[in-house]
Amino acid sequence: MNKTIISEDLNQILASPVDWRRFADKTVLISGANGFLPAYMVETIMSLSVRKIIQNTKVIALVRNISKAKIRFQKYLTNKNLELIEQDVCDAIKIEQKIDFIIHAASQASPKYYGSDPVGTLNVNILGTINLLKVAYLHSVESFLYFSSSEVYGSIDEALISTKESDYGYIDPTNVRSCYSESKRMGETICVSWFHQYKVPIKIVRPFHTYGPGMSLDDGRVFADFVSNVVKMQDITLKSTGKAKRAFCYISDATVAFFIVLLNGINGEAYNIGNPDAEVRIIDLAHILVNTFPEKKLKVVRGSQFSDGYINSTIMKQTPDISKINKIGWWPKINIIEGFTKTIKYYE
Repeated sequence: MNKTIISEDLNQILASPVDWRRFADKTVLISGANGFLPAYMVETIMSLSVRKIIQNTKVIALVRNISKAKIRFQKYLTNKNLELIEQDVCDAIKIEQKIDFIIHAASQASPKYYGSDPVGTLNVNILGTINLLKVAYLHSVESFLYFSSSEVYGSIDEALISTKESDYGYIDPTNVRSCYSESKRMGETICVSWFHQYKVPIKIVRPFHTYGPGMSLDDGRVFADFVSNVVKMQDITLKSTGKAKRAFCYISDATVAFFIVLLNGINGEAYNIGNPDAEVRIIDLAHILVNTFPEKKLKVVRGSQFSDGYINSTIMKQTPDISKINKIGWWPKINIIEGFTKTIKYYE
């Protein structure tokens, strides 16, 4: 893997207009820290310390698999400012040292789990959220960031696309795939309830389709499948009509957004994180990747349906309205060709 891509991304993140000084002499607790999105946040904070931009900032990383975490964060294992704790967030969390910020990003976000482990999927979003809010209340944290999802919007009426934070569509609670979207909705309600009753300073982010180095290429999501195809020199395989539209946001852009909401977002409110300028049909994304790497001589082909356990979304179009987060200082910068080029070069 080409680790220089992550280094370039970290340079871009650290150069963004985030007030990194607010993390000086603070401890940040991150759940699901080995996951695709939060791992970039761990690396960002650790880079602040290593580069001496700030001092005495500690990351406590809660992970389900400490062996994988040690591989992901190998270069920081001897750094006293990183502590790895192996535990399920659905179990009681007991940490004695003072916590200043909490980022709750633990989740089974891959659609392949919705059919095979729906109970595990919803437990993290509900029980895990409650457990971490208890820690936040006990430590009187400065800010608590909850990772929700664009899936909370459900099937939106076409008149509401692009989708604002106040727009909601239909979710069928008797469809097992709703284990993710409904529990993410409930997680948001839990957070807002703790803010209302106990004054825990929560903020919510709703990431749309985010991609980049570190994402699992076998998690079942179509853009990960496409990247896997290109890296392995395989024709890109479409498992649907490809007519669904999605807005794709590169990981470094999204990471900056997460930190801006954590530090500058309004308590009790949610923010869309996505790149509406990078919205394409799935079939068009496949052709973009083929055309971006002509030397590989790949083509787009029709394939079999999704594997067991994967439950496909029926939503045809998802476009975020990001005017709310624009007001607190964030705009995506990486276009779809640049972002997927960086991603594929990382895996090569």
